[in-house]
Amino acid sequence: QVQLVESGGGLVQAGGSLRLSCAASGSFYSINVMGWYRQAPGKQRELVADIRSGGITNFAESVKGRFTISRDNAKNTVYLQMNSLNPEDTAVYYCNVQPWNSRHYWGQGTQVTVSS
Repeated sequence: QVQLVESGGGLVQAGGSLRLSCAASGSFYSINVMGWYRQAPGKQRELVADIRSGGITNFAESVKGRFTISRDNAKNTVYLQMNSLNPEDTAVYYCNVQPWNSRHYWGQGTQVTVSS
């Protein structure tokens, strides 16, 4: 089993920044993919960004140039730095990790609200 602890969500004004963190613990040797998804009210959950063990990153078009993703393998932690936030970024953000040779695991979600 893998446990994920997310932190860093909150309320911010448009144009502001937030940094999300997600720390993984449990029974695994190492993690292949770490990422963030989000789900706004009435919408499907969508990929925001992910990062593979070799450092390759992938971003949704809507966040390119504004968000960055990074990971600390020693701490099994992934970070999402969100800059130039706008109200359309308002959603519940979910951490997702996939250890090698294992399934995906989800965090409990953290609310991000951007006021106009």
